[in-house]
Amino acid sequence: MQSETKAHVDQLTSPAGHPVTVLRFEGDIASTSKDAVLGAYQALPKATVKIVLLDFTKVDYINSSGIALVIQMLIEASNSAQKVYAFGLSAHFTKVFTMVGITKYAGLFPTQTEALAAL
Repeated sequence: MQSETKAHVDQLTSPAGHPVTVLRFEGDIASTSKDAVLGAYQALPKATVKIVLLDFTKVDYINSSGIALVIQMLIEASNSAQKVYAFGLSAHFTKVFTMVGITKYAGLFPTQTEALAAL
């Protein structure tokens, strides 16, 4: 049984002083997660949000439909000239994201601290 996907938006400042928007996901990411994943991303003001961190620390499972949603979000971000970084993926999903080419669109980091330090 899948757990409902939730998304929360946080605003941070990187160590270099850049404003950063963090999308924090919780639950499983699957085809039923479209509103939580794409909806949360699409609600961000594209004119002011230039750096987006995706927090997967509270995501237990991502199926192929969920990966497709993440890819769709990353393509939209790329088209909007936004930089995207992800952190908190398990070793398995880091490997999967790398295999499907997500690293072309987003940097992957173990922790939020490491992702912010890279900005």
